[in-house]
Amino acid sequence: MNKLLLLILAFLSILACKEENIDGIVIGDTLFVHQTIKENREIKKLIKEALNRDSKAIVNLTNSNCGGGAGCYDLGYIITQIVYRLGEESFIKIVADISTEEKEQLEWLILAGLEYGDNNYDSKKDNKRLKNEFPNLYMLLR
Repeated sequence: MNKLLLLILAFLSILACKEENIDGIVIGDTLFVHQTIKENREIKKLIKEALNRDSKAIVNLTNSNCGGGAGCYDLGYIITQIVYRLGEESFIKIVADISTEEKEQLEWLILAGLEYGDNNYDSKKDNKRLKNEFPNLYMLLR
């Protein structure tokens, strides 16, 4: 009976774990630490759907609870990693028809993700600009 209980507890603890790397997309520390398990699962689901070119997932991702401040920079970092992974032109096709308000939110997050994210994984903030890094996406979001 004790072995069964331990096995059940081990299984439940594995299910309850949050993930900070979803298919190679890194969730920044501040956002990750402040996420509930439920929020982490939802972000994980949205990241996977966004990588499968689902525009609704990208919109829902941009509207995810980031807690304000550095957590929102981390959410922007998630978005920029998706743009890099899919490629600028492919990403543009996915978000071309979203609303003006959604484009404004997306632009803000991408600006934050490029400036404060570590998209080249060198352990330093990138400090990049949308206009230079993704000029065609910049034009779409303007």
